[in-house]
Amino acid sequence: MAADRTAPHGPLSGVRVVELAGIGPGPFAAMLLADLGADVVRVDRPGGQGLGIDPTHDLTNRGKRSVVVDLKDPDGPARVLDLAARADVLVEGYRPGVAERLGVGPEACHARNPALVYGRMTGWGQSGPLADRAGHDIGYIAITGALHLIGDPDRPPAAPANLLGDYAGGSLYLVVGVLAALQHARATGTGQVVDAAIVDGTAHLSAMIHAMLAADAWQDRRGANLLDGGCPFYGTYETADGRHIAVGALEQQFYDEFMTLLGLPDLAPARHDPARWGELRAAVAARFKSRTRDEWTAVFDGSDACVAPVLSLREAPHHPHLAARATFTDHDGITQPAPAPRFSATPTAVRGGPALPGADTAAVARDWDVPQLTGPRPGTDHRNPQRKASS
Repeated sequence: MAADRTAPHGPLSGVRVVELAGIGPGPFAAMLLADLGADVVRVDRPGGQGLGIDPTHDLTNRGKRSVVVDLKDPDGPARVLDLAARADVLVEGYRPGVAERLGVGPEACHARNPALVYGRMTGWGQSGPLADRAGHDIGYIAITGALHLIGDPDRPPAAPANLLGDYAGGSLYLVVGVLAALQHARATGTGQVVDAAIVDGTAHLSAMIHAMLAADAWQDRRGANLLDGGCPFYGTYETADGRHIAVGALEQQFYDEFMTLLGLPDLAPARHDPARWGELRAAVAARFKSRTRDEWTAVFDGSDACVAPVLSLREAPHHPHLAARATFTDHDGITQPAPAPRFSATPTAVRGGPALPGADTAAVARDWDVPQLTGPRPGTDHRNPQRKASS
């Protein structure tokens, strides 16, 4: 039996969200809102658009419902505005000006629903010289300085998938902005536009690094600092089986335990002499190469040495700690991350699989009390979808 996505579940139960279908950070932000209990209706376009995979596996659409609306059809914009009139939040990820040209921009939506929170997700933002340019995660994090931080000093910067820009600097900031604006709307009855730009969010994430840079405690180059692999007791090492171990033994007491368990207690004083860090790194690397990843994991098990195995995506759900916390869950045969964070009074759960395009049209029309979302919209003049037909 399919899960009931409208059942009370999570702290956002009762909140209605319209998501104009896109790819990347917008769908992930809407998934997070759905995970927290919101009733998210995804407005898909005919023919669909997504990750280019089987839609039954597109986890960024889990817990949502879907209707199909062609915004280029004469009735299309009016159908979306009917939904927006009954929603608390609308999320879109078009380039600046596109939603306005389609007839579903903030002005049109606020004319129908002044309390609506209108969330806009872009890479460059709604203004600035690059606002109307195409882009992807790697370019957004490149100009913020964040990409410059990642990787070995003698190699080009390493691309961190699309986690840092799209999702951390984009989706999460959009959700924070939407929830803050929703609080304001409920207090005042006035909605607003949330301009969430990946470049802004990613830059904001680097606040601590900029503080250290200003205090001359951070060098503006890779592999030369405490947290970027520059020191030998914070980084990754290869093991005998070609796998890797992560070390984060920053504090003295953790470092001492690390060096003892590693079998290098006599070399521990090298921590305080950066001139000896090359020697220390070579010794640590040689020790880790002497055993497999899992053997070293057993050595450090139960300690405060701050050492962890580097697990693959398929291995991670089976780690004893993550298994005990149910950090991953199985739904419809797909292993996937469980909703986060956790709530004591309003627990969350995966409430349904990925929404299939158009599968929920009738149910949404009924539950949201909107005109039927298929066929001609009653009372609409097809020559002008914003104007009612004369009687």
